[in-house]
Amino acid sequence: MSEREFSLPVRVYWEDTDAAGVVYHAQYVAFLERARSEWLRSKGISQVALKAQQGIQFVVASLQCEFVKPARFDDQLQVTAQIAEAKRASFRFKQQVLRQDEILLNAEVLVVCVDALSFKPKRLPNELALWGA
Repeated sequence: MSEREFSLPVRVYWEDTDAAGVVYHAQYVAFLERARSEWLRSKGISQVALKAQQGIQFVVASLQCEFVKPARFDDQLQVTAQIAEAKRASFRFKQQVLRQDEILLNAEVLVVCVDALSFKPKRLPNELALWGA
């Protein structure tokens, strides 16, 4: 795995599923968010500190998902996050949800760095811009 790639293990619980025991479509968005958040944490970056100390936070500007196969109750999944593109104020992530080597979901997520008060785009801090290089 390269510097830009990250993988988070996720177990599917009842709360993640619909009445048929299949992961509810909106729950995948939460899985994707967790992987991106844990990617930041793995780099030693606290989102709470970024907001408190630098007045910035991240927002999802766009999200595209391709649902390939269903995940089910008790599946052990891997949720990946890989930087596909970095700009001055944003990251574009390619993400997947996998069950072993089987792709269940492909996603592309544009995450923008914004001022925490105005929600206007703001340049990525140096410690983050380096990860996009």
